[in-house]
Amino acid sequence: MTTVQEILASKQQNAVTTIDRNVSVLEATQLMNRHKIGALIVEENDRVVGIFTERDVLRRVVAEQHDPATTKVGDVMTDKVVCVTADTSVDDVRQIMKSRRIRHLPVVNGDQSVLAMLSIGDLNAHAIRDGEVTIQYMHEYIYGRV
Repeated sequence: MTTVQEILASKQQNAVTTIDRNVSVLEATQLMNRHKIGALIVEENDRVVGIFTERDVLRRVVAEQHDPATTKVGDVMTDKVVCVTADTSVDDVRQIMKSRRIRHLPVVNGDQSVLAMLSIGDLNAHAIRDGEVTIQYMHEYIYGRV
């Protein structure tokens, strides 16, 4: 059973971009664009208090016609954050993302401090790598190289 830890080990970068709840939505989206990411962890005292995503921008800022320059992240972030740990299975992560219709999951340690961010793209890349390994193995088996 593959775990989150194995996916994180294969990622090129595990740096987590965090933000304070008092930052404007405009600044937060600029930060997301600069880092080419779709979500930011909102932290307070090194603990996750929310997640701010592209979906939050669309549903809670644009659709509600709020001014991104004056709206604070803390007013529009998702505050009921689902987190996973490094030993969570990939199957469980897929189920969480599917059932809750979310694309980003913070990975936390025992004291709830953030270790990494796991995205649906990370899961897809892992699935593709697994498929490529299987195809290579089958190719070698069929052509007698195993």
